[in-house]
Amino acid sequence: MARIPEDFIQDLLNRVDIIDVVERYLPLKKAGQNYMACCPFHKEKSPSFTVSQTKQFYHCFGCGAHGSALSFVMEHQALSFPDAVRQLAESVGMQVPVEDRPQTEEQKKAPGIYDVLKTAFDFYRAQLKTAPQAIEYFKKRGVTGKTAARFGLGFAPGGDEWQPLRLAFPDYDWNKVLAEAGLVIDKEDSKRRYDRFRDRVMFPIMNQRSQIIGFGGRVMGQGEPKYLNSPETPVFEKGRELYGLPQARAAIRDHGRVLVAEGYMDVVMLHQHGVEYAVASLGTACTPEHIRKLLKLADEVVFGFDGDKAGRRAAWRALENSMPEVRDGKELRFLFLPAEHDPDSYVQQFGKAQFEQLIAQEALPLSQYLLKELSAQVDLTMEEGRAKLLRLTQPYLEQLSLAPILKLMLSKRLAELCQLTMEEMSLLLSGVSAAKSAGNYSVEQYTGDVSADFAMDNATQYAGFQRQRRSFQQKPWQPKGSYSGGQGKRWRNDEPQRVPLPPRPRQDPLLRVLQLILFRPALLAHCESLENDWPQQGFAGLVRAVLQYVRTQPEVLPQALLEHWRDEPLYARLLQVQAESQGMFDRFDEAELLAELQDTLQTAAQSQDRSSTLDRKAQLEYRDANGGLTDEEREEYLALLLRK
Repeated sequence: MARIPEDFIQDLLNRVDIIDVVERYLPLKKAGQNYMACCPFHKEKSPSFTVSQTKQFYHCFGCGAHGSALSFVMEHQALSFPDAVRQLAESVGMQVPVEDRPQTEEQKKAPGIYDVLKTAFDFYRAQLKTAPQAIEYFKKRGVTGKTAARFGLGFAPGGDEWQPLRLAFPDYDWNKVLAEAGLVIDKEDSKRRYDRFRDRVMFPIMNQRSQIIGFGGRVMGQGEPKYLNSPETPVFEKGRELYGLPQARAAIRDHGRVLVAEGYMDVVMLHQHGVEYAVASLGTACTPEHIRKLLKLADEVVFGFDGDKAGRRAAWRALENSMPEVRDGKELRFLFLPAEHDPDSYVQQFGKAQFEQLIAQEALPLSQYLLKELSAQVDLTMEEGRAKLLRLTQPYLEQLSLAPILKLMLSKRLAELCQLTMEEMSLLLSGVSAAKSAGNYSVEQYTGDVSADFAMDNATQYAGFQRQRRSFQQKPWQPKGSYSGGQGKRWRNDEPQRVPLPPRPRQDPLLRVLQLILFRPALLAHCESLENDWPQQGFAGLVRAVLQYVRTQPEVLPQALLEHWRDEPLYARLLQVQAESQGMFDRFDEAELLAELQDTLQTAAQSQDRSSTLDRKAQLEYRDANGGLTDEEREEYLALLLRK
């Protein structure tokens, strides 16, 4: 497959000035060394969108949008990566070359899948024009021709015909990509294949670049399953995609709000009636990846669910997946439709204005919904019930690490419900947390992507903290003897004992290394290669991959480094790390940056070595407790104990 060479992309980003690019679409004002404007990706009154000429990056402190000139053109103009490259290249008089490169098996599959999905999309749309039963179905549902065209609605023939796609694919019987794209099913026993979608109205699913990546099909009468979705393929992952997002992007940006519905028809009819910021999850609960994507798009996310049991279960799963992603300044709300309605029927009967009024009046903020649901499980008139509420709520509070202000407000409300002061509740919660940490901790609980050795350090410190608390509680200081001066006064212990605070987690050296490399990749050329033995999985694997790539491209620019990973799952994480490190190293000179990278790289290497040591030590301890150690293993264990 022809693709744009990476060195051309780097040269292009080196030639274009991000200020010139952004100013074509947005008026910028000078603010110190940077330029400011109101963000084009979400609605705001005061400017929080910053463009740095020295770094050649933009960053919005409101919605978190971040990237290079190329990213800006892609997001603002809704262009694919190749189209954005061509547009930028034309603006500076460059011609885009292409090259043929060796491809992995997955890369070979993906372009073929896009091609066959587009062919199937065209086929289904054409079939709708000659299918009276499908046209009548959409008319009964209230769908106009304009809406059908906007969403690319179609029809998959069926009846006695099991292979209607044969009309679109002359190589139907042997085209492997048809099965890889989820369009056909191969029967192993008979060695025959048939269409996955038959006798259904079709809803094409698109990615953010408006490429067809899958389909949803609905029966028009009785039949099971009522909805049938494409299986996961190399280009389609349900947990990452949202139906209707390409059509909703502009409205989401204008309103600063996104509404998440449950079904395809909900989205179609909401758009038709003017609620054009609606999207839907694809037959699955909203995942953390969905939540992250939605919070980047808008400051307000409203989950619109049916009021039945299934809708409430889906809402609670959305809340649980949202908690770790919530940030201060972002608002998540939960709307439950009246029992006899879903968003489709409600907006058709009452219209846009009343539907949006329902959102304003009935949608519960996340904090209220959380406490309402948990309070319903206990008796708040009883001490036991209030104690249970505190225990039920604590795990959710602990997940609000990105929203400290919301966490404080929620804690105050919880303290009121439990009839405690904030000081009493904080002491109780810190005691429970420390006990959990000392007894049964996991790496993810403390660090997420941070290396295991630092989690081990923190757990050890928390255990010590808990022991110290117990010593204060169980063994108060008892004076002995008497004070020799005065009138025989004994020492008194009237001062309240101070419980030490838990230690703050230390900066993860792996994260620090990645931040430094994304800020100034050229520094790595002056550092020893220490990452070759690091794990290939997890966060350490990500950092290792970036370091190894930069060593092969020592002159790569920060913005070109990110573009190299654009089509990889790692891209979102790298973009997040770079965005979070904005302004972190601006005051460092080159010598200080290099020294910082060398020291941190050394620390990261030592932490990886120590992590493997701790894993092996734990393994040997388990063997010793379950059958004993050999002489060689005992010697190895003693060596590990003495290891620094």
